[in-house]
Amino acid sequence: MTDRDTTPTEDQPTPNPPRAGTPTTTEDPPTGRVRAWLEENLGGRVVRIARQARWRPVWFADLERDGTRLELCVRGDRTDMPLIFPLDHEMRLQAMLGDHGIPVARVHGWIDDPMAYVMDRVPGENHFEQTSDAERDAVVDDYLQILARMHALDVEPFAAAGIMRADRSEESGLLGMGRYEAVFRRVKKHPDPFIEFSLGWLRRNPPFSRGRESVIVWDSGQFHHSNGRVLAVLDVEIGHIGDPMMDLAAWRMRDTVLGFGNFARLYDRYSELSGEPVDLDAIQRHHFMFTLTNQLPLGAALREPAPDSDLMTNLQWCCETNLFATEALAEILDVELPVVEMPQPRESRAEVVLTHLVRNLRTVQVDDEYLRYRLRTMFRMARHAARVDEIGDAVSEADLDDLHQLLGHRPESWLEGETELERFVLANADTHRYDEALVKLFHRRNLRAQMLLGPAGSAMARHARIQTFRD
Repeated sequence: MTDRDTTPTEDQPTPNPPRAGTPTTTEDPPTGRVRAWLEENLGGRVVRIARQARWRPVWFADLERDGTRLELCVRGDRTDMPLIFPLDHEMRLQAMLGDHGIPVARVHGWIDDPMAYVMDRVPGENHFEQTSDAERDAVVDDYLQILARMHALDVEPFAAAGIMRADRSEESGLLGMGRYEAVFRRVKKHPDPFIEFSLGWLRRNPPFSRGRESVIVWDSGQFHHSNGRVLAVLDVEIGHIGDPMMDLAAWRMRDTVLGFGNFARLYDRYSELSGEPVDLDAIQRHHFMFTLTNQLPLGAALREPAPDSDLMTNLQWCCETNLFATEALAEILDVELPVVEMPQPRESRAEVVLTHLVRNLRTVQVDDEYLRYRLRTMFRMARHAARVDEIGDAVSEADLDDLHQLLGHRPESWLEGETELERFVLANADTHRYDEALVKLFHRRNLRAQMLLGPAGSAMARHARIQTFRD
């Protein structure tokens, strides 16, 4: 997954928002149970513990023991979607990577309630905002060296320890997407024609691993660094035994937020380090595959969010990566993508109250950092609701006009259009006949969906450019 908060301060409801990763000060019952486990199992005394102010249960704790302070991170299960790989699988993979010389946070143990595992808290930065280009290049080169070493590890000890791999090495690049699709099928309640089209295309045009098998993190490009070196590789949530080209593909999306450098040069450097040529065709298809890894598990949560779900973060991730998906597939198919016009806002009876709600949520201040985070989610939902009120009907009409062109008739409503479009996609899943027309249609729909996230020009509604394979 792409656990990142990409929204700059212009989208914050308070003048001094908490930085991602800033812990809160309120101790609820789960926090109390984490405290008790740490003291009972690690010894010493917890002198500070707080839940991270974001959508996933994560705690930061300082434990004093024998005159030293242990800085810890406790990583819990997701609450807005099923995990693609079990949390204990993530913990075992991280511990084994450390045992094999890959820099990761040291694992201390497992907590049953709340389900979580305990690791060291890693210093350093996860971005390059105050980093010179030369230092960034040194960090990225260090990361490439770590990837090359990790990909060269013998996979058999990992497989013997239960780290998942495909039944056949030729299918090593398909295991992860198979698990994503299984989650999608399990939670799906509403039509999702875009995902059905994308999965159908991948079944006809899978990335071939050619028997390559390596230990991979898959959601690559996540690490903390300092003084030109990587301190630790982070977030091995979807790591497993797969095609190493998957690691070279996945971090292209994160590049739009962090900026790692030119990928053509990075791939040449990896090839030099690994002693093997990179498989650009597989990387390109793995890139398209990875762009789907937000919509697949989170699509259901966008329609029926859980009470503590960060709806707008999930919605922004899905809208942005869905656009990456149509752009990636268009590059593979050599299709020129269309543009769409921004609808004019309509006059609405709800405008006054929605504007007033957004203004009030922007200015309300509270001391508790977790409450400030929750307030920000409500502020962003209010702006989304205001934007839907302004242009939502026009967006739906434009989508239905597109369906009229494709289907030969115009569905009665937006929801009926979703159902009919999915039916059309599934009926033609085994043929490439409509690939170009559907890529263009879904791109227009994805562009319009992103327009609804917030005011025109806001960070929420702005699309970042991803590096193409021609760059």
